[in-house]
Amino acid sequence: MTKEMTHRAAIRRRIAGTLGVAVAATALIVGGLAPATAADEELIVNGGFESGIDGWFLNNGNATDGGTLSIVPDAFSGAAAVKASGRTTTGSGPMQDLSGKVQAGQTYSIKARVKYDNPSSPATKQFFATMHYGGGTYTNLGSTTPARGQWGYINTTFTIPASQSVATARLFIETPWTSSPSTDPNTHLMDFVVDDVSLVGTPPPPPPSKTVEVVGKVPGEHNPLIGHKFGADGFGYAEDGRVYMFMTNDTQGYAPDPITGISPSINYGSINQITLISSEDLVNWTDHGEIQVAGPQGVAPFTGNSWAPGFAKKVVNGEEKYFLYYANGGGSSNVITGESPLGPWESERTSTLINGTTPGAEDVAWKFDPAPLVDKDGKQYLYFGGGPASTSMPAAERYNNPKNIRVIELEDDMVTTKGSAMVVDTPVSFEAGHVFEREGKYYLSYSSHFGGTDFGGNQTPLPGYPGGGQIGYMISDSPTNFPKEKYAGVLFPNQSQFFGAGTGGNNHQSVFEFEGKYYFTYHAPTLNKRINGNTTQGYRSPHIEELTFNADGTAQQVVGTYAGVDQVHDFDPFRTFEAETFGWSKGIATQTVTGGSAQFGSTAPNLVVKDIDNGDWTALSSVAFGEAGAASVAVKVKPLQSGGSIDVRTGSETGAVVGTIPVTGAVGEWAELTADLEGASGTQDLFFTYSGGSGDLFELDTWSFAEADQRSLDVTAEADTRCVAGKSVLTVKVANGDEVTVSASVTTSFGSKSSVTIAPGKSVSNAFTTRLASTPAGVAEVSVTATVDGEELTGVVEAAYGARSCG
Repeated sequence: MTKEMTHRAAIRRRIAGTLGVAVAATALIVGGLAPATAADEELIVNGGFESGIDGWFLNNGNATDGGTLSIVPDAFSGAAAVKASGRTTTGSGPMQDLSGKVQAGQTYSIKARVKYDNPSSPATKQFFATMHYGGGTYTNLGSTTPARGQWGYINTTFTIPASQSVATARLFIETPWTSSPSTDPNTHLMDFVVDDVSLVGTPPPPPPSKTVEVVGKVPGEHNPLIGHKFGADGFGYAEDGRVYMFMTNDTQGYAPDPITGISPSINYGSINQITLISSEDLVNWTDHGEIQVAGPQGVAPFTGNSWAPGFAKKVVNGEEKYFLYYANGGGSSNVITGESPLGPWESERTSTLINGTTPGAEDVAWKFDPAPLVDKDGKQYLYFGGGPASTSMPAAERYNNPKNIRVIELEDDMVTTKGSAMVVDTPVSFEAGHVFEREGKYYLSYSSHFGGTDFGGNQTPLPGYPGGGQIGYMISDSPTNFPKEKYAGVLFPNQSQFFGAGTGGNNHQSVFEFEGKYYFTYHAPTLNKRINGNTTQGYRSPHIEELTFNADGTAQQVVGTYAGVDQVHDFDPFRTFEAETFGWSKGIATQTVTGGSAQFGSTAPNLVVKDIDNGDWTALSSVAFGEAGAASVAVKVKPLQSGGSIDVRTGSETGAVVGTIPVTGAVGEWAELTADLEGASGTQDLFFTYSGGSGDLFELDTWSFAEADQRSLDVTAEADTRCVAGKSVLTVKVANGDEVTVSASVTTSFGSKSSVTIAPGKSVSNAFTTRLASTPAGVAEVSVTATVDGEELTGVVEAAYGARSCG
């Protein structure tokens, strides 16, 4: 017997014995149970098995558990029950996962019917309803001891101890545990049938809504990048006309109080996801949701956290691959691999990439903040590290040159280190080492520390070195040679200098190139500030500013602003695009759903916009409808109640309505709805405003716009002057290259001709006598009209002519 099994046996026997007394003592009370309160709910799904084994599975808490579940007609009530057969352990019975449905300190009532028929089994047999709380913690909740061929009835109440963790809670039916059940399978492993399972009690309260109800990103401003969720430690990566921003998922721990709207301070220890957004223009950002990197359900379940992502692409063995690096808390760093910047993701490793065994990293306190670089020569490096300086150094050196950041070369596979890590002597450094390459130079930026005992106590920084919480930088000719003499100055002061009270703290940055310019990313709790005022709880938001350089290659210091960067391109509406693409928004949230993305492909995650209430809105910046404009808009929408509608507006959330979409269709079903538009032309900010009853109105998946008919007339005109009898004569020739007859009116400074009919392929000339010996240069205007498919088309053609002297 393994140690794990011994531990399980001891726990289960002890708890079972205790409960046996409790059940006997309360047997009379059970029969007269008080009715459930109004707050109580049935927590079991499909307890009568009328929907097959939906919601049920065979207990798999141990590797030795095994067997089969099947639906049989031998039911206590109804038409079906479940049969457990071929069991390999006593615990191999039908199980349902109740994680998130029960809470510690609450009392629940449980009922279940159990029967066995094996003629070789004992005349009576005890069965337990048991809860597995994870690990070796099993608690027998109630039992019954029926006679062979008779239905036993588990019917009791139990209270989950207030100290019991219920992060995992799985209910199952079993026979009493024994270490070697296979020695007597008729006694311990007989088949049995279960029906009418019920667990009634008060479920945990729903988690606080994370929906940001304030306008976190103000229309006209471009920072923070998004206003509906948080994101920190942004790492920018540009490819094929799109920028991807990978971020620590600060929203994961955000839990605002329903009354005050204030959340507890951020808990980094609970973050195990990376948030991803992307943009074609740096103002309208698409939410791609979260990558479940770490934790039991993560891509790399051997890691517990995912902070401070780094990202790179490289061709490995002829295959283009993408690499997402992240900090597994402060103690190590790791990497997962993707087929694109949007995944899907897998782990090629079974242990962390950077840890205590990494050569050259022994003196690095925090082996985190991994930032990759693939240089122009195709070599690959990883920068990492930070935290308290080694106490073996003198105090002044610990402060000014803590030597807590490293660079190590990576193998060509990008998931294995090569050789030993080298010291990066960043002055006053704390964390967030990042390197980019420009014009043959390597620029390393980092976040500076705040002093204190970790860095030598009360020390004085050397002249020019960064103050607390600033971004310093260095310039080198080599990606691995960064002595302190390469220090170039402060690249970015602390964000509180620009955004005021409540926005201070350490920072994390990256630099990327896009459309011929360099951009600097950083974070600040600006959205948190707009939610709660000057007192923030550390929830950070991504920002971008343009990074410019002096003639000598040094960088100009970055200034943090709400204005942000200019929009690189106007937004193209004439395609199907994700509804979770926002320039600005109010009161909405997003959620990942099953299926692929209509815009990004079947392997990319698909999100929808949710939590849409009356008065909420989303918006796009600088939408290019063109001269002809948009004729209609289409939306994929799921009504959650009847009577909702969507107004399409220009300019602002209260701007002119250019179209309205009544949200019709079956409640709870996706539908494609369209509406005609009038006035959606040129380049304008576009707002979708949502109205209806109380509560959630609908969910949105995609938008698309159809262009207005751009049919034009193929008519040209030319003008010239000549001298006749000493006077200037102007001639205007109009040619119809179209397939339809047109009517033309010619206007000049010397007269006009109206309603001149011109057949397809023909031309007409009109002469105008000026009665002048000399005429100045001018322009003749030709107005053209035609009827095409029952629609009247008009246009104006101009023909310039030069001056003429006939004297």
